[in-house]
Amino acid sequence: MSAPSRLSAPQAFSPGDRVWVPKAGVQRPGIVLCSSPDAATVRYRPNDGRGTGVDTVTAVNLTTRNDADPLLDSTLDFALSRRIPATERVA
Repeated sequence: MSAPSRLSAPQAFSPGDRVWVPKAGVQRPGIVLCSSPDAATVRYRPNDGRGTGVDTVTAVNLTTRNDADPLLDSTLDFALSRRIPATERVA
């Protein structure tokens, strides 16, 4: 069995980037929390309500979002989402 082939070259995403997240056949607004070349962890609105979900999505499935989402974009706070290496932690 051969390895799966990549559909297209992934786009590089950074924390805070606005994206569309495919969920159940619908594109939902999301925000990138952290990413790698192959995937991104995103906070997104899984329905039309105020609640959010967090999921890891392969980068080839995400698309850049230009439209603002007032319920999602106003909650950006990446101070707590940054991983702090043990050498930088203060006792």
